[in-house]
Amino acid sequence: MDREYRLKRLRFRAWHRGTKEADLLIGGFFDAHGESWDAAEIGLFEEMMEEQDVDIMAWAMGTAPVPDRYAGTLITALKTLSYVPIAQ
Repeated sequence: MDREYRLKRLRFRAWHRGTKEADLLIGGFFDAHGESWDAAEIGLFEEMMEEQDVDIMAWAMGTAPVPDRYAGTLITALKTLSYVPIAQ
């Protein structure tokens, strides 16, 4: 599967999680960072998309420990939460 197809598929999965909160968090994160990922980071994000939304959100907010397999730069960037648009 080529890079562009994988990214297009991941963008859809990131923005169609089931709740508005998860869509904004995970989809916004993908939009902010996805294009810059290498193949390993794309693979890791693909794995993460198999996890439950509540778990991903808890890792991002720091309310649950991050599994070792996801610990690293991807989760560090996810935890910044600066990519989530806030209506004013």
